[in-house]
Amino acid sequence: KEKKKKKNHLVLILNMAALGRFVTRAAAGWRAGVGSRLAVPSASHLSQHQHQRRSLSSAEPDGIPPAVWKLGRLNHVAIAVPDLEKSVSFYRDILGADVSESQGLPEHGVTTVFINLGNTKLELLHPLGENSPIEGFLKRNQDGGIHHVCIEVDNIHAAVKELTQAGVRALNPEPKIGAHGNPVVFLHPKDCGGVLTELEEV
Repeated sequence: KEKKKKKNHLVLILNMAALGRFVTRAAAGWRAGVGSRLAVPSASHLSQHQHQRRSLSSAEPDGIPPAVWKLGRLNHVAIAVPDLEKSVSFYRDILGADVSESQGLPEHGVTTVFINLGNTKLELLHPLGENSPIEGFLKRNQDGGIHHVCIEVDNIHAAVKELTQAGVRALNPEPKIGAHGNPVVFLHPKDCGGVLTELEEV
């Protein structure tokens, strides 16, 4: 009985040794094969790969010229107001905002005041002269309200040309000078999701 127990113990030791040799060989094969594919790339390899990615991302697709104009940030949101002084007092005296002096723009039929908010501006619009577009808006909206949004572009003529080709109507195809002394064009609200949109070249 004692001899049988020793024999079984010896067989167990031999089996464990064989299993150990098998695991060692398997691990060596994994390191030489699959493991090598998971190796961390060198700094020079990473640098070369990043350079290739930058080169691919900066390249223009074949046959497609670079864009000749680019949409910029939101310049301002314009609000038509029936009482300019009351609105100015609200933003300046109650909200403590930075409020500009009023400026008359006879060509556009409005008097404007800008509320500077840091990341953008509000433009208060009040009718000026006869046939002011703001007059008609206030007749439909007696308490006033948002009139339009203004977005910056870097090339207004190229923008109007491309948008017109895409079926977006410009209310004044030839740019006018706006409140900031820059060329502006208004796009038809029915072609802009129901929002009167002003483009300003900056």
